[in-house]
Amino acid sequence: MNKTNSRKNFPALRLAGAPVFALLLAAAPLAAQQLQALDRIAAVVDEDVILQSELERAEHNVRAQYANNPRQLPPADVLRRQVLERLVLMKLQVARANDSGIRVGDDELNNAVAAVARQNGLDVDGLRQRLAADGMSFDDFRNSIRDEIVVQRLRQSFAQSRIQVSEAEVDAALAQQSGNGVQYHLAHILVGLPEGATAEQIATGQKKIDGIKGLIDKGEMDFSAAAVRYSDSPNALEGGDLGWRSVDEIPTAFVNTLRSMSPGQVVGPIRGPSGFQLLKLVETRDAAQGATQQVTEYQARHILVRVTDVQDSAAAKAKIDTLRARIAGGADFAAVAKESSEDPNTRSSGGELGWFALDAFGPDFGQQVAAIQDGQVSQPFRTEAGWHIVQREGVRQTDVTDQNKRAQVRETIGRRKLEDEYNRFLREMRGEAYVSVHDASAKTPAPTPAPPVTPPATGDNGG
Repeated sequence: MNKTNSRKNFPALRLAGAPVFALLLAAAPLAAQQLQALDRIAAVVDEDVILQSELERAEHNVRAQYANNPRQLPPADVLRRQVLERLVLMKLQVARANDSGIRVGDDELNNAVAAVARQNGLDVDGLRQRLAADGMSFDDFRNSIRDEIVVQRLRQSFAQSRIQVSEAEVDAALAQQSGNGVQYHLAHILVGLPEGATAEQIATGQKKIDGIKGLIDKGEMDFSAAAVRYSDSPNALEGGDLGWRSVDEIPTAFVNTLRSMSPGQVVGPIRGPSGFQLLKLVETRDAAQGATQQVTEYQARHILVRVTDVQDSAAAKAKIDTLRARIAGGADFAAVAKESSEDPNTRSSGGELGWFALDAFGPDFGQQVAAIQDGQVSQPFRTEAGWHIVQREGVRQTDVTDQNKRAQVRETIGRRKLEDEYNRFLREMRGEAYVSVHDASAKTPAPTPAPPVTPPATGDNGG
């Protein structure tokens, strides 16, 4: 029997798509006839296409996000290229996920749609009507959600197959954290360079990053607006915001620099594997160390009788009833488990499960263990695995502070590694793709990162 909360390098990836799709509902309505008039091919991406309506809608949603500060957006042609590039990367990721056998069932998709509706204070019918009023078909909306889930599954699969965090890395991060509970809110601007960049490309990139830094230093453009307009990073349209990071989530080369910086300060250019970067320290905060974390653990044995195609639930229930009757009549629980349990992981040890948290094997199992006293045997109960009886052996309070801290550090290191490796994976995939742009105003987006575009000598505050 496997614990349902067994620790891994990363937590399960949640559906981040719901807030994204909520933005679709926040956008100002687009007339349905306008979208139909634009419904032609904007770009061909390998064997898929991006429709003009998709491009217009995505661009419209970005403008809606900046409705209160539209001057931070780049010129229309630059914005369209950025949005189109995002759509290209989405198409490529979905195609790669499909080739890898990643699928999203209708039930899961329906649940995700219902969750988006609830977040917007609607039921599904209300969501359908809202989308229709905004000129978006319900099927297109469902497909967008499906794509977001599929891409997250692709990232998760990528993490599980390529990202490893060693205990030595965790030890080093904890040592670095010792006595330093500071977290850093960061933002960056990236001027990307292709793999094997030529001397001319490097010089052009250096000129671009120096020009951006000059605009910021002179106060002619704030950092966020410069990121939106000039950064080649995937988070450019978010103003380059990297969010809060602890020291184990920051490349070691940057940590000492950050410790000497003041909030609002910008450093760089810094040459990295992806190109030239400017790094801004937005603010700092003390990370709460928290109190000692205690968890109640139980020790128990169990006997499982599985429900299968050959042995239905009624037959399994009859068998577990017989086994419990034998134990109630004086038979040793461990001996009966060795003889008759159908759990191959615990049978040889007499059904011994060791010490575990109450939810380790699921809520139904935990409820049964909590309801009996040490030495008692439960009544038969059903779980997804089959029919069980369990004998509780003990209960204790365990300090899991260090264990949880190590798990948290392991996850943050893993997220940093995933971010770096996945962005490299996207660049490689983009560079190998066939992309033909039919939308004249968007031009042909180059493989991510885009070739440098030199900023003007003087700024215009992003207008």
